Amino acid sequence: MDLEYHIISTLVEDKPGVLQKVAGLFNRRGFNIDSITVGKSEIEGQSRMIISVHADKKGLEQVTKQLNKLVDVIKIKDITKNAVKRELCLIKVSVPNEKARAEIMQYSNIFRAKILDVTEETLVIELTGDKQKINAFISLLENYGIKKIARTGLTAMARGV
Repeated sequence: MDLEYHIISTLVEDKPGVLQKVAGLFNRRGFNIDSITVGKSEIEGQSRMIISVHADKKGLEQVTKQLNKLVDVIKIKDITKNAVKRELCLIKVSVPNEKARAEIMQYSNIFRAKILDVTEETLVIELTGDKQKINAFISLLENYGIKKIARTGLTAMARGV
């Protein structure tokens, strides 16, 4: 079984239970969803789901066919090859002293991160980017003592028309 990384954009009716139905189809096929983000779309009453998953081609085709049969699913598109991808990450990091604060703020500037909250003991930092950028930033902060991390998971949009 040759698993490939896929990003699936799915337009669905904005109704309770739709997320569970969609995630359930992937689960029944034995796929572990890497991330799933859901939010209102540009169309009233519809939401867009961005699902990132490792799957073989045949299995993904079967899931796509099953998703198309769901009444609440309007449109499905694999946008893997031409997607603009981003993730949002909030990190609360310990600030043991002023030297550490200055270093963390310098790293934040280099990575174009925003400092959202400052206390004597911690900083809360917001970073947007691809998975590699976020992972690199987190690894720099680990020596200071990360208190909490909240990641949105991948969101994406196809390039062009």
